[in-house]
Amino acid sequence: MPDLVCDCHAHICGPGSVFSYSPDRIYTPPDALLSDYQTMLRVLGVKRAVLVQPSVYGSDNTVLLNALKEAGSEFRGVAVVDPAISDNDLERLSTAGVRGVRINIVDVKSGGAAFDFQSLRLLAERIRPLGWHMEFLLHVDTFPDFAITFENFPVDIVFGHLGYTAPGTTPDNGGFQDLLKLLRNGRAWVKLTGPYRISREQLPYADVVTLAHALVDANPDRIVWGTDWPHVMVRGAMPNDGDLCDLLSAWVPDETAREKILCLNPATLYGFVD
Repeated sequence: MPDLVCDCHAHICGPGSVFSYSPDRIYTPPDALLSDYQTMLRVLGVKRAVLVQPSVYGSDNTVLLNALKEAGSEFRGVAVVDPAISDNDLERLSTAGVRGVRINIVDVKSGGAAFDFQSLRLLAERIRPLGWHMEFLLHVDTFPDFAITFENFPVDIVFGHLGYTAPGTTPDNGGFQDLLKLLRNGRAWVKLTGPYRISREQLPYADVVTLAHALVDANPDRIVWGTDWPHVMVRGAMPNDGDLCDLLSAWVPDETAREKILCLNPATLYGFVD
């Protein structure tokens, strides 16, 4: 790994005996503590990280904020907030290291598949002065018109898991093409995370390579990478994080583009200062 690599997608869960999970969760994870995560990062040679609020806590960001405080300045956070959150509370989250809001409309108890765009736009207007972005967990292959929907959105938008497409989706899918359009226009970011969530295969998830290439080719300045540790809700073989790092050589063969994705782009998106 080059210097100042950033893992842009990880979750801290637990201890379950101390922090209560949301009654609306769709899974209950084992403890995945900050100390365990930091040990994994040291093994990989990764210095920076972004902790994303897991759905099991709803909008209670206590575990996230505790982890950010303990981890220090090389960590950032993406929180889940209630639309009615006060401006003062948003400021407090920003001071704690939060740099974005997560919107999850698929891995939820209700089944999701829709969102209140007007409310999202209002929230986006409120977080814009903070320099935050809005991260979406949705299946881009099921939203063929969202490039138009997000054309003039007030803040940058981020999509996880290479767009979180259904297994077998190809780059010519309408929703994926819209994602590429947003990338080319500099209106969106995409995380190279969770290939096991969109693949029909086991490691090295060969059917994901064409999607990764299409995303990187569209705009290497708007791609970031993450481990998706601790790989919650994985129904197949649990991936090794070192093996996931090795996938980068196939996904991003160009060394210059790879350093952008691993180091420079995260510094821009999450406000790290070298």
